[in-house]
Formats: sequence, structure tokens, C-alpha cells
Amino acid sequence: MTYPLLALTVAIFAALNAQAQGAAPASGAVPPQQLSANFIVAVVNSEPITNQEVARELQLARQQLAQQGKTSVNTKELTNQVLDRLINDKVQLQLARESGIKVDDAAIDQAEENIARQNKFNLTELRRRLTADGVSTIQFRAQLRDQIMLTRLRERDVEPRVRVSDLEVEQYLREQQSNNSDPASLELNLSQILIAVPESATPVQIEALESRAKRALERARAGTDFVALVREFSDAPDSANGGQLGLRSADRYPTLFVEATQSLGVGDISALVRSGAGFHILKVTEKKSTGLPVMAVTQSRARHILLRVTPQMTEAAARSKLSELKQQIVAGKADFAALAREFSQDGSAAQGGDLGWANPGMFVPEFEEVMNRLAASQISDPLVSRFGVHLIQMMERRKTALNPREQKETIRAMLREKKLDEAYATWTRDLRGRAYVEMREPAQ
Repeated sequence: MTYPLLALTVAIFAALNAQAQGAAPASGAVPPQQLSANFIVAVVNSEPITNQEVARELQLARQQLAQQGKTSVNTKELTNQVLDRLINDKVQLQLARESGIKVDDAAIDQAEENIARQNKFNLTELRRRLTADGVSTIQFRAQLRDQIMLTRLRERDVEPRVRVSDLEVEQYLREQQSNNSDPASLELNLSQILIAVPESATPVQIEALESRAKRALERARAGTDFVALVREFSDAPDSANGGQLGLRSADRYPTLFVEATQSLGVGDISALVRSGAGFHILKVTEKKSTGLPVMAVTQSRARHILLRVTPQMTEAAARSKLSELKQQIVAGKADFAALAREFSQDGSAAQGGDLGWANPGMFVPEFEEVMNRLAASQISDPLVSRFGVHLIQMMERRKTALNPREQKETIRAMLREKKLDEAYATWTRDLRGRAYVEMREPAQ
């Protein structure tokens, strides 16, 4: 289930990436400086939603879709989806405020820094680019505050509703054992090197670009690190991510890509693929049938110090204390395990904060997202989860096959994720049904 802060991060990344590539606004998008007409399109429990709000969100949605290769969209349908989401968010934000959920500036600072880091900018550069795109720092931080508040509300009100029984896990296993794998359910994660060919390229230029692509292909097949080749050769906007296009169903990839990789195994390199954009070299990074859990995972072993937020220990005070402890550890004046035993308010304190070997999905998303970015021995900045404020140190990682018990837990997590989506949809409908929503002028 994608929580709103992640969705906002993806949308902001799409906008910044498009700007960094010098791209024009998506077809039909309205640049912020041209949003002159402003009027109320809907009222939600006396709070208005304006045409400008819809237009801004519509622009971000288009940019995000463009990053996914979806350039042809139904404007009316997308506008209705954006307005519907804004209404749902407004209803939920009102509930969050009424029920006392608050977000302090430190949490917004952390979210802003995370988005800058994910875009490989410093904070100053992130704000400069956002301002150039018509989004002020005040507006951006207000959006972050709302999105964090929505995430906390959904974690509080939706997640506790979802449980997966042992019977459901066993039933799923029986169904999978009785069904043959359907080729149509194939999921792919491809990495690419793109040698772009401009529309106005001459035959001589095209020949030169094809030669460049062939050199990259030869080196890839000779065993040169693919990520290094992506950095050296690729013109694609995904080059910062090692060329990875992301795990998705095969029908969400161009047919050319699927046909070029259908007989390849994981790690194999395709032949040269020619498209309207240029010459592509594809590597199969991951390949699996949907519905089946992975049989091997990368496990992480980390340790942490947890300070719980109480009336006596505010979130800001916990952050400050953990920042102080981190400075001591980095300076070599203290040992992480010793400090965990002394300060951590978690059952792992007696083991020096050691959380043991963990499979993906075992920790809450906000914890796991930060943990996954850490290199061996690296210590995070203080981060907030629903349990309190943490300081994490990554100890080591390993690739391991799942034993039967772990495989069942992987299935349980997968089934829980599906149930969570269903529970969230039901919860959203219930809240919307109890709200007063008046539609006024159609969004333009």
C-alpha cells in the first residue's frame, strides 16, 4: 500500500526530474505561472477546494505518468481522479486534526531532507528547483505536513483492522500448488541503457549513435558492471537509479521490451532494441510470476535505540537526545550497543539493540525505508515511527533462501498488503459517506 508521503515523493521526483532534463510541461499541463482563473470547484464540510489546487495536482499527476511512459491520458478522467483524491484527503485531514494528530517541524525537516536525498540534491538545491517550478518552500512544507498527518491517521485507524490467519496462509499455499504458472502473470524488472536518437538526426548521426550503442552492448555482455555502463552511456532519466525501470507486470512494459527479454533469464542482456526514442540495451534484473512469493531474500541485521514519545519525553526532545548519542558514537566516545543497553526503551535493549536477521517487510515502512538506505556500519539520523524515535545502525546484510516458516511469513505479509488496500478503500468510502461534499464548478 502506497502511503501519501511516498506518493508525494514520487510526484515531486517526477517534476524535478523532468525539469532537470529540460522537459516542457506535459501535454495539456498548466504551468503554475499561468494559473490565473481561480474558483471553488467543491466544498468539503465547509472547506473549499479550488480550481488552482486541482490544476497543480493534475500537473504533478501528468508528470508522474510521463515518467512511467504514459503520455496519452484522458484529461477528463484524470481530472476527476485528482479531484476525488483531493476530496478524500480533505475529509481525512479534518478527521486527523479533530482527533489531535499533530506534526512538529522536526518531522517535516526530516521528510524534506529525505526527498532531497532521494533526488540527489542538497536542501538548498531542492528548494531552488521547487521555486522555479512555482512551489514555494512554505507551500511545500505545508504539503509535507498534511501528508505526514494523513499517513499517521491511516496507520492509526486502518492498519490495526488487518489480520491474516494461519488458515488463510495455508489456503493460499494450496491454491498456488494446484495452479500452473500463467505466463500472462509475469512480472519484470528491467534495467536499460538508452542511446537517444533525436527526431532530426541524419543517417550519419544515427549510424554513429548505433555504433556507440553496440560498444556499450559488447562491454555489457563481456561482464562490465551494468550500472557503470548506465552512468557512462545512458541518456535515459532513470540513469541515476542504475537504469532500473522498476518491477511491474509485463503488460506495463513496451511490447518491444517484453519480446526482447522473454527468453532471457535474470542477469541476461538483450540484443540491441530500436524504438522511436533510440537504441536500448536491456538487462533482466528480476523476473517472477505474480502471486508467488520470492524464494530468496536479502536479509538485514541492524540494531537500534528507541526512545518512546511521552508527555515527559517529547518527539523533539527524543530527536535531540538521539542526535547527541549519535555524535558520541561517531566521535568514538561511546559504543552503540552500550548506549542501546542504557537508553533504549525496547525489548532489544538487553542485546545491545540487535534486532537480529530480518526479512523485507518485517519492520514498519518508515523504519525499513531508512534502514534500507544505510551502508554497513552506517548510523541513521533520528527518525520517527509509530513506536517512537529511533537511531539505527546497519550491521550487515546477506542473501538467503527462505525456509518454509519464512516463506509462510512472506505470504502472510503479501496477503496483509492486499487486505490493507481493501481496508483502506472501505475506510475511505465510510469517511466520505459521512462527510458533506458539495460539487460546484467543474474543474478545468
